[in-house]
Amino acid sequence: MNKIQKIWARGDSFIWLTGATLAACMILISGLLLAILINGVVYFWPSEVHRFELKNGSNLIGEITDREDITRIEDGKTTILGKRIQVKRGNRDLYGDDFIWVDEADIVSRGTPHSISVFERREWGHFYGVIQEFRESGKTVATGQDRAYEAFLDKVPKVEDILDEIKEIEKYRIGKINHDISDHRLNIKQLELDGVKSGPDVLAEENEIKKLQEKYEAHVKTLAELRKQLTSSLIVLTGDGQEKEIPLKQIVRAYQPNNFGFFDRVGFFVSGMWEFVSGDPRESNTEGGVFPAIFGTVMMVMIMSIVATPLGVLAAFYLREYAKQGKVVSMVRIAVNNLAGVPSIVFGVFGVGFFIYFVGGTIDRLFFEEALPTPTFGTGGILWASLTLALLTVPVVIVATEEGLAAVPRGIREAALALGSTQFETIFRVVLPAVMPSILTGLILAMARAAGEVAPLMITGVVKLAPALAVDSFSPFLHLDRKFMHLGFHIYDVGFQSPNVDAARPMVYTTTFLLLLIVLLLNSLAISLRNRLRKKLTISGL
Repeated sequence: MNKIQKIWARGDSFIWLTGATLAACMILISGLLLAILINGVVYFWPSEVHRFELKNGSNLIGEITDREDITRIEDGKTTILGKRIQVKRGNRDLYGDDFIWVDEADIVSRGTPHSISVFERREWGHFYGVIQEFRESGKTVATGQDRAYEAFLDKVPKVEDILDEIKEIEKYRIGKINHDISDHRLNIKQLELDGVKSGPDVLAEENEIKKLQEKYEAHVKTLAELRKQLTSSLIVLTGDGQEKEIPLKQIVRAYQPNNFGFFDRVGFFVSGMWEFVSGDPRESNTEGGVFPAIFGTVMMVMIMSIVATPLGVLAAFYLREYAKQGKVVSMVRIAVNNLAGVPSIVFGVFGVGFFIYFVGGTIDRLFFEEALPTPTFGTGGILWASLTLALLTVPVVIVATEEGLAAVPRGIREAALALGSTQFETIFRVVLPAVMPSILTGLILAMARAAGEVAPLMITGVVKLAPALAVDSFSPFLHLDRKFMHLGFHIYDVGFQSPNVDAARPMVYTTTFLLLLIVLLLNSLAISLRNRLRKKLTISGL
């Protein structure tokens, strides 16, 4: 045996090959996660705001967001002509867009003046400029950068209190009134379907509606009075000398990043992250938070897990423990394995046809006849999306559970039967605990796949912006018929449907990172439970 044959026989080359393959996979995955992390998290870190003086005599204020070569291609050769920078100048209502590319050769000077302020607005994105005046009901109260900014900071808490009260009235008080009026109208319609078109019952319902409408009018008057108090505004000068009046009610947050120290930046970063995970989206989902999408994603995965796990486990137990092994069972196993490879959109089409039109339509005709032709369950919702994903992932649970059942030694079953246990007692008390880690493995894989799926959700209940969560304070508190937001669809919508691509890009990275984090968290919980069970089974000798 020569030297090469000896090396081949020892398998050294195979060890190097497998190790190199694993290293390549780890590098690719780490690079992907690092790119998502850097591009996403850096969005919340406050950057310096520059003032650029250009060759044409104009001035520009904004943040540097990118830098690249200016190239020219001639005769197949690429020549670098210089550099250019992308500046986020904001002020979309004045300029029409948020970003502009500037040739570095056109920049005469640049600086980071402390007087520049950044305003995060409820509409039209960020605004960059220098504060000139603070006005109250159209009258100038304070002038100059420092005095006007101090007057603004003094007024902010009162404005926020008024805005919170307006939100509370609109969202909860008026929302409850609308909900109750809708219920009473449905009651009247139900009475009409029962042949009762007049009488004390109808009159009682109509009186309740009148009382609610009076409450509604009272709230509308209160809202009008509150909005009259929001008369404060700031006059801000842009880099090119334009004056802009910004009402305080439009400002979410104002700050001067060039005055920030390290701890100020850390505090700003933490508050931005908190707003992102706990706030509602704004500006067509390109600004604000993603809490409704987080809630919808987690709730959908939970409902899917509750449905898919028992379904998959019971099917696997029948196939392995009760069914007579033969060609039919083998064909069923092949069919289950093939189901795992069916494109997810096919499951979505099935969900629309079976769950929404057939099951949901039947439920509407039987239990919500008074609401027709407006569908209650006969349209997309979080329940139907979850059931569709349960069908999509149940083959994974079946296969994982069957693998676990096959690994349980036959001697354990025979020992239990020999001690007088029935087959059911053997399965329930001996085999099921032993196979529990495999069931949780299947559940982990199912949750990971369900959390990342988007295609079937687009036709079974997910929406760009959901007006309300599936859980709220209105009876019956749990609304499984409601449409919902999902982080995966949010990424698709912001990344590919937004007209402002540059402004939406950081949100895409951040939402992707958050989705990965949620999948990791859910899987960690399942893995922790599985490891605990394994430890318990090891101690018990199973």
